[in-house]
Amino acid sequence: TKGDIVSSVYTHGRWVVKPGKEHEFVDAWRELADWAMTEVPGAMGATLLRDHEQSNVFISFGPWHDLEAVEAFRSALGFRERFERLRMLVESIQLETLDRVASVS
Repeated sequence: TKGDIVSSVYTHGRWVVKPGKEHEFVDAWRELADWAMTEVPGAMGATLLRDHEQSNVFISFGPWHDLEAVEAFRSALGFRERFERLRMLVESIQLETLDRVASVS
């Protein structure tokens, strides 16, 4: 609706999780996302998707108020330990910070 804050900055991740660690990964991701929503100003939500064909591949994305909020998230106390827990559960991670250039509702 008019007046709502609309994000122009998003974070995106592609996570290839070690086989058998999928449930643990989801729990760890949720812990990081919940922490960000309560502790980091400018966090506007987070979504985790699982590939239908490859059950150990996950995509995460989330809108942010601005680039400064993303930087604050990544440098905040508490980020590193939560992120390291995720890193131990995956074979690879691809992370991106993206600018919205178009959207359709």
